Amino acid sequence: MIHRLLAASTAVLALAVSAGAVAAQDFRALARQDLQAAHDALKANHPAAVISGPASAPFQSWIDAGLADSLEKAGRAGSGDSHAYLMRYYAGGFRDSNIAMTPSFEGLSPFFATSWPGFTTGWRGGKYVVTYVKEGVRGAPPLGAALVDCGGKTAEDLAKEKLDRWEADLTSEAGRVNSAPFLLWNRNNPFTAGMPLACNFSVNNRRAREFRLTAQPGVIADLEAAYRATVFVAPATPLGVETVNGRPWVHVHSFADSAGWEAFNAQVEAQAAALRGPQGFVLDLRGARGQSYSSTSRGYGLANRIWTPEFTVSRQPAAGEITYRATPDNRAWYAATLGRMEADPRFVQESMPVIEETRAIIAAFDAALASGQTTFTLAGRPAVPDTGAANPVTGPVVVLVDGGCAGGCLDTLDLLIRLPNVRLVGSPTATDSIFIEPTVQRLPSNYSDLSYGHKAWTSRQRPSNTAFTPAQGLVYTGNPADEAAVRTWVGTLF
Repeated sequence: MIHRLLAASTAVLALAVSAGAVAAQDFRALARQDLQAAHDALKANHPAAVISGPASAPFQSWIDAGLADSLEKAGRAGSGDSHAYLMRYYAGGFRDSNIAMTPSFEGLSPFFATSWPGFTTGWRGGKYVVTYVKEGVRGAPPLGAALVDCGGKTAEDLAKEKLDRWEADLTSEAGRVNSAPFLLWNRNNPFTAGMPLACNFSVNNRRAREFRLTAQPGVIADLEAAYRATVFVAPATPLGVETVNGRPWVHVHSFADSAGWEAFNAQVEAQAAALRGPQGFVLDLRGARGQSYSSTSRGYGLANRIWTPEFTVSRQPAAGEITYRATPDNRAWYAATLGRMEADPRFVQESMPVIEETRAIIAAFDAALASGQTTFTLAGRPAVPDTGAANPVTGPVVVLVDGGCAGGCLDTLDLLIRLPNVRLVGSPTATDSIFIEPTVQRLPSNYSDLSYGHKAWTSRQRPSNTAFTPAQGLVYTGNPADEAAVRTWVGTLF
C-alpha cells in the first residue's frame, strides 16, 4: 500500500507567471504570508507533530523555531528567486526530503550563478577540494587542493552558511556531494554571502596558502561544465541496457513516469536470459530519483522482470503498520482522491481493490475524528511466506548507487538488498523520512507549493533519514563524473 494512492491522486499543478507580474509583487509580504501558511498547515496536519520518537524530533524542534528564524529573514526577500530561496530554507530545516516548498513558476537554471571564480569544488573524503578549473583562468588553486578557510571562516562554517538548507541538507552525505560545486559561486542568494575575495587552500597536504579569487561571468555553459565535471548527472536518455566488459549494464537513472519505461521494460524482457547468466550484470541506479508510488512500482516491476514475481514476492519488505494523522484536511485529501478514482471508469474496472482500500481509510478517518483521536493506525501489506521458487539469476549482481538515488529508488533498494548475490556499491544514497505519500497544496502567494508526507510508515525497517551505504571495499572514492574510471572500478568487483 505504500505510496499507492499518490499515483491516482496527484493533481497537475501549473501556473503561468509573467516577469512583469512577478516584478510587481511585494515578495517580502508574500514570504511572510507563505511561511506562516506553511507552518500552520504542517502543524495542523503533519504526523510528526503528534507522533513521538526520533523520527519526529527534527520536525518538532524546527516547526516553530524555524518559522521565527525564517520570518526574521523575510525582509530581504525582494524577488521571486529570493522568495523561493527562503521557502527552501524553511522546508530544508525539517531535515525531511518529503517536506518541500518549491516555486510554482519556472526558475533559474540549476547551474545559475551571477559570478564564480572560474573553478569549483567537490566533496571528497570529508573535504572541499578543487575538482575543475576553467581553461584560461589564471591564479586558481590546482586540482585536488583542499579548501581551508575564506575570510576567517573555515570551509565547514562557509558551507553551513552558504549551502545548508539553502541548497541541500548538509546532514547527509548526498547533500554534501550534490551542493559542493556551489560553495564558492555567487548564486544571488541575498541571505548569504556571495563569492569570497580570497581563500586559503592546502596543496598536496602542505601548509595552506592564499589564493585571490577573480570573479568570472556566470555563463551557464561554463557553470554546467564545472558541475558535470564534479558530480554525476543523469544522461538525457536515462533508461537502457548495454554490454560492458562482456556483461549487461542496466541503466536506471530516473524513476520518472516520462523516462520511457514501456520501451525499456521491453528491452529488459528481451535480454532476461543474458541478465540471468553466470557472468552477472550491473544495475546502475545513480541519479535515480522518484517521489511517487509509481516510482516505487517501477523499481519493483524491474526486479520482477529480472528475478520473476514468484521469487521476489516473499523478499519484499512488509509494510507493517501505517499511522495516519486524523484531521479534516487529511480526510478531505482521501475523499477527493476517492472521487477521482470513482469518476474514472477504467480505474474502477482495473483497480477496485484500491478504491475499496481508500473507502476503508476514509471510514477509519471518520471513526477517529468522531472519537477525538489525533491518529489511527492501519495494517499495511503483510510479509509473504517463501514460495520456494528458485533464484533465476545465476550470476553476481552489482547495484551501483550514489547520492542521486532518492525516493522510489530507496524503496527499490529495500527489496534488492534482500536478494541473493546482490552487492551494493558506489557511494551513499540520499535519505528519506518515514513520513510518506506527499500531499501538495498551493501557498497563498500562488508562487510556491508546499508538499509533505501526511502519513507515517511507523514500522518501516529502514530508520528515518538513513542512507544506504556500501560496505567497506565497495565504496567508490574516485571522481564520480569520470565515467571511464567508474566502469573500470566496477569491473574489478566481478
